[in-house]
Amino acid sequence: MTEADIEAVSAVRVHGWQTAYRGLMPQAYLDAMSVTADAEQRRSRFARRSPEVSDLVAERNGDVVGWACVGPARDPDIAPGAAELPAPRPTAGELLALYVTPTLIGTGIGHTLLTAGTTRARSHGFHTLYLWVVRGNTRAQRFYERAGFTPDGAEESYDVGGSNVPELRYRRSLVGGGNTPP
Repeated sequence: MTEADIEAVSAVRVHGWQTAYRGLMPQAYLDAMSVTADAEQRRSRFARRSPEVSDLVAERNGDVVGWACVGPARDPDIAPGAAELPAPRPTAGELLALYVTPTLIGTGIGHTLLTAGTTRARSHGFHTLYLWVVRGNTRAQRFYERAGFTPDGAEESYDVGGSNVPELRYRRSLVGGGNTPP
């Protein structure tokens, strides 16, 4: 992903949320999402991201049709603590985002992005890849389960437009076969 891709990535993300989370999040929140506002936030994050964070795009006929982002795991139960000196190199990565233009879901773009993201995570030395899925997003859960991810039992909720939205954490080993504990 380049800075020139940010507006298109934001469009994929916003339209992805509006499609995937219909009925799982407040509709007023989804309707109020703005590609322009998302792009502004994304530009700020893009400018200061860690070298271990990789933003990847999928293009079709020169247009961005998908986006994935991988980086070090953020959860305190699997990531090294900030107080550790010197901090060990993280061995757990996180798929921070994976979105495809809604009309192109099921065409292999998500699989291609997930494969590229997994390859990038391995190149950063991550041994396990984690991700969070909104509970009830059965399409995403099936997609990740077919790719070898399994729920690890962790659940969290966060506030979206005044509603509690629960998420389930999944993981997949990037070394050997099968899943390994954190």
